[in-house]
Formats: sequence, structure tokens, C-alpha cells
Amino acid sequence: MNSWLRSLTPSQQVGALFLIVFGLLFLASAVTFLVQFRAANAGRDAAWHDGLRDFRHLLGRSWLMTVIFWVGWVLGDTVATVLFAFIAFFALREFVTLSPTRRGDHRSLVLAFFVVLPLQFWLVGTRHFDLFTVFIPVYVFFALPLLAVLSGDSQRFFERNAKLQWGITVCVYGISHVPALMLLDFSARNWTGKGAFLVFFLVFVVQTCMVLQHLAQRRLQRPPSLPEISRSFHWSSWALGIWGGAIAGGLFSFITPFKPGQAVALALIACAAGSLGHLVMKALKRDRGVPTWGHRASVTGANGLLDRVDALCFAAPIFFHAVRWYFGVSAA
Repeated sequence: MNSWLRSLTPSQQVGALFLIVFGLLFLASAVTFLVQFRAANAGRDAAWHDGLRDFRHLLGRSWLMTVIFWVGWVLGDTVATVLFAFIAFFALREFVTLSPTRRGDHRSLVLAFFVVLPLQFWLVGTRHFDLFTVFIPVYVFFALPLLAVLSGDSQRFFERNAKLQWGITVCVYGISHVPALMLLDFSARNWTGKGAFLVFFLVFVVQTCMVLQHLAQRRLQRPPSLPEISRSFHWSSWALGIWGGAIAGGLFSFITPFKPGQAVALALIACAAGSLGHLVMKALKRDRGVPTWGHRASVTGANGLLDRVDALCFAAPIFFHAVRWYFGVSAA
């Protein structure tokens, strides 16, 4: 079966994936709607309704990321890179909005939004493979505090710069690795012209992990392992989620240059990185005292976008470099 699926043309594989993925999402949405409709008259407690609301948000996140993939696929690599650049822009805007800044930070903010972000995605789109991986963690991290110190404002200097560097790392550096997956050259493995499938593979396994983790916790009803950070996180449900995502990766190995065992291992890495990254972002929200990144939608202009892509921000660079290291591939 796996050999037959691999033998399909890219167009045939796209058609099969379209039917499978959107069919599953539509089925899950329909079941959720029916459960919500029946629960309205079933006298469920507040905790049950809170869990259902969280699942609807998670399902909406899956719809968003899947639609983004298909739009990027249809419009081509260049448009996909630009699309993810806009996602990074609004995600960074949400992050900075909830991190108080001072007048002395304005130069650094201008650099981050209007120089660093477009340049990072330009490096991706123009196939400057080596430079885009070090541009932000090396050059930008030295430039940002230099601009800040030239403003002459030393109040909370360390905290202000650390917040901006962290926001750029997650929102720009992390997201830029999603379209960068299209750079990887697998011609030696007779797998060319299918870079977008790696993007889909990453998005699919990470979102599968997050959904399964949520469902497992609702089913097991275990007390939270880290109640000060997340009331819905338990290590047992987390383990079930990442292994479920890994198995899903093995089942979809036919759209990748990986063998089934390799796909399971790489999906496991991506799921672990994404789910733990999501937990880190929850801790940041607790520190800021907000339930969602987009609670100030009128200010940020993107209602909770960072909540929808936070796991991907952590999973993408880990997955990208794991693939690059294991297969020894370079830019296409």
C-alpha cells in the first residue's frame, strides 16, 4: 500500500490528502456541533463546557492551519513564503502588544518588524540556506541591544531586550522554518517537487498530537501535572498525544521522502517539541495574566493568531534541523 501511494503523482496525492484531511475535519466539526447541541439540555457542569470550548478552539486551530497549507500549495512556494511572513508579522504584533515597551525600544521594534522579519523571509525565499539559520540568533541578537542602548534608557534594560529577542525567536525565526522546509533537496532520494508535502506533514502531525492530547486528558480526567501553568496538562495524556501524532506520521510517510520508521521518529520529535512549546507559551500567558494572546483583538488586529500557531513555532525549527542533520540534505 505504501509503495502504491508513493507511486501516485503529486496531483493525485494532493487530491487524496484533500479528501482525507478535510473529510476528517468536517466529521469532527459535525460531531462537535451535535455534542454541543445535546449538551445544552443535558445539564452538564461548567468544567465540561469549558473542556468542550477548548476543544472547539483546538479544532478551529486545525482548520486554520490546514487552510493555510492548501492556500500555500495552490499559489506556489513564493506566495506560501509571503503568507507565512504575514502570519509571523501578526504573531509578533500580538506578542509585543502584551509585553510593555518604552520609548527607548522604538528603534529595536522598527528593526524587528520592518527589517529583520522581511529579511528573514527573503533569505528563505531566495534559498540562502545557511544564512537564514544564523541571521537572527547571531546577527540580530547582537544588533537589538545595541540599538536599545543607544537610546540611553537603562530602565529594565535586560527584561525589555529579552522579551523582544524571545518574541522574534518564536514568531519570526520559528515560523520562517515552515516555508524553509521547501528548501530541502531530496533529489538523491528521487523525491523532488514535493516540498509542500513536508509542510503538510509537519502541520498534520503536530495538530494531531494537540487534538489527541486534549481528548486523552478529557477522557482520563487526571489532575493537572502543572496546575500553575495549565489546568489541562498531564504527562500521561501528553505521552498519548505525541505517540498518536507519531503514528499518524508513520501512516502518512507516503507523502514524504522518509521510510515509515523514519517518519514515526521525526513526527515524534516534532510533536514533542510542538506540545512542550505550547506549554511554554501558556506559561508566558500566565505571566502576562491573559487567557489568550488575542484578548486585545482591537489592538493586535489578529484575534488569537499566536494561540493557533505557537506549537508550530517550536516544532518547525526542531523538525527542520532534525531532517537536515539526519539526511544530510542542503538547499534545493
